[in-house]
Amino acid sequence: MTDLEQLLHLLRKHSLRYGDFTLASGKKSNVYVDARLTTLRAEAMPLIGRAFLAKFRERGWEPRAVGGLTMGADPVVTAIARESLDTDRPINAFLVRKEAKRHGRLGSLVGIDETEGLQVVIVDDVFTTGGSTIKAIERAREAGMDVLGAVALVDREQGGRRNIEAIGCSFDRILTMKDLLGRS
Repeated sequence: MTDLEQLLHLLRKHSLRYGDFTLASGKKSNVYVDARLTTLRAEAMPLIGRAFLAKFRERGWEPRAVGGLTMGADPVVTAIARESLDTDRPINAFLVRKEAKRHGRLGSLVGIDETEGLQVVIVDDVFTTGGSTIKAIERAREAGMDVLGAVALVDREQGGRRNIEAIGCSFDRILTMKDLLGRS
């Protein structure tokens, strides 16, 4: 199996749930993707990192860092940063807090100091409407970062692409919900 086939197998096995769910977007669904049940698995991490790095190469993006809104993005950015060590261009990771810290160094970004002009890609585990990703993009831009684009591990194809592109950000994904469900 290819890396992507292995990753798809792991997501189907560990992350797909059926029932009645309310998504972070507020939308209702009978299918839930709890991606962290896969993204936090040791055997999935290299697959995730390599899949995102391949997507960046495909798009011609050469970010110096990757980040996203904490919690969904945490294992994804870590996997990408780790796998980038095996390339000629290491990529650092950062996290975006949901709320700015009110003590210490303050701020919304964790794990990064120099942000002005830094080329980054914003990532997430699952996109539905893109709300979490848009928040991360906005915070990165406010910090002076050059956001090359946004990439989801799984795109539920429920408006995320349209909403992200509407704020002038390129969009891509590794897999779609249709891929997970085995539909064409």
